[in-house]
Amino acid sequence: MISVQAKRSVIVHLVLGLLARLPLPWVHRLGAAIGWLIGLWPNRQRRNALINIALCLPELNPTQQRRLRNASLVEFGKTYLEIAHFWHRPLPKVLGLIREVRGAEHLARSPGRGLIVLSPHHGAWELAGLYLASLGPTTILYKSQGVFDTLIQAGRARTGATLAPIGPGGIRLLLAALERGELVGILPDQEPKADKGAVFAPFFTVPAFTMLLVNRLARRTGAGVVFMFAERLPAAQGFIIHCLPAPPQIESVDSLEAAAALNLGVEECVRLCPEQYLWSYRRFRKRPDWLPKIYTGPLADAAALAHAARLRLLLSDRAGQGGRVWLAVLSDPSDRRIPKGP
Repeated sequence: MISVQAKRSVIVHLVLGLLARLPLPWVHRLGAAIGWLIGLWPNRQRRNALINIALCLPELNPTQQRRLRNASLVEFGKTYLEIAHFWHRPLPKVLGLIREVRGAEHLARSPGRGLIVLSPHHGAWELAGLYLASLGPTTILYKSQGVFDTLIQAGRARTGATLAPIGPGGIRLLLAALERGELVGILPDQEPKADKGAVFAPFFTVPAFTMLLVNRLARRTGAGVVFMFAERLPAAQGFIIHCLPAPPQIESVDSLEAAAALNLGVEECVRLCPEQYLWSYRRFRKRPDWLPKIYTGPLADAAALAHAARLRLLLSDRAGQGGRVWLAVLSDPSDRRIPKGP
């Protein structure tokens, strides 16, 4: 007997297949309509996105913050429906949607030297991964999605990528790829599940639980580090791939400095087209003990903005006590999966 999860997987596969038959402009219009509906009435996703924006971009006034939230939800809808095109359309047509690659020189590798490419939850990250793997042997770290794993692996491996699941085995695959001088792809703004090998570091001045994996891989293997994302052009005109050099401190022996540099690189990507960042992602779910819950309270905009304002005041007061006081290294010195470097 077919399980409920297996049935869901079949349904998702069929839906993606049907969406892939539609022209991309139609898919984007449908995704935009879904995103608009999500932003139409109070719900957690809508509230969480506004809290994140108010925390990270306090220079915007409340009206601008709400407008950015609404625009990001529209882009959110496009992001998930366009996956059907990326995973089911012929590869030449998919890669043909890329109109320009800006900063392509940052993807150049020296012989025998690997490259770590960091692609945050920004723009069309599935397309960014397919483009990266089209450049040469690539290993991509990914989070297992249970019953949907087969579908995800097939879609992301279309241009030849090797999928490395999060965990010791996946890390070994990343290390081996870099030591062979190959490409490695990592989502840098995904919150680590375990306390080992992570720190609280500022992301738009807010403490975010941040991986040290990139720092340790780079220092162990001598690999370069670059950020990359695919910006979605208006009216379904295609995409622009942006490649940005990572801040040099990302390879620092200071864990806090390295993690802060990683988050700064994500910030630089986000500021290029902030409406295409996944603001609804609960990036600050794990927090220092002194910081109250981020994603809580009534769903109305006024309540979310007031909650964010209280949190900003607390963050400001805490920073005034000594700058790094809220930063806490949680990495375990006994964790030897990735050597700490010199």
